[in-house]
Amino acid sequence: MIAHLKGRLDSTGVDHAVIDVGGVGYLVGASSRTLAAIGPVGEAATLFTEMLVGEDFIRLVGFSSAGERDWFRLLTGVQGVGARVALAILSALEPNDLARAVMAQDKATVARANGVGPKLAERIVRELKDKVGGVAIGAAAAAQVVPAGAGADAVSALLNLGFRAPEAAAAVAAAEEELGAVASLDALVRLALRKAAK
Repeated sequence: MIAHLKGRLDSTGVDHAVIDVGGVGYLVGASSRTLAAIGPVGEAATLFTEMLVGEDFIRLVGFSSAGERDWFRLLTGVQGVGARVALAILSALEPNDLARAVMAQDKATVARANGVGPKLAERIVRELKDKVGGVAIGAAAAAQVVPAGAGADAVSALLNLGFRAPEAAAAVAAAEEELGAVASLDALVRLALRKAAK
């Protein structure tokens, strides 16, 4: 398995890049977000990769961050989501936005990606809801979704009350959106509890 490529960006296309590693050009599929992030042609580039192996193909997919690669793995674990659809979602949404949408069960945001209809978007947010709060991706996403300060303290308060991480983060994010960035901890916790109870 190839975990990452470090070399020189040889060329890019609409949905791929070629990374020259020691004279060997690796064709790597990528989201438009990754293609924009890897830098100019001719410069040094590093991509985290996922190797896809099928009956009649071997394909590399590249990502600008390990977090994006983790999201790709989660997305392709959902029935009906192949590599192309997962890359379309990652082109439309940053990992933080995707985490927010899954935690809030916001299928409309996921459905903005090309090739994702309402039914598939609903399946994605439903199946990934419990997975986002788990492993490393959930901890990182929850930390990034809710800013430090009162928001982080409010999430901690909800966790202490027995809420799961995705529920707590989603409820506090919704409360912060309604109350604004200057909300007090007390007001945030009260509103987040009401939102989580719905």
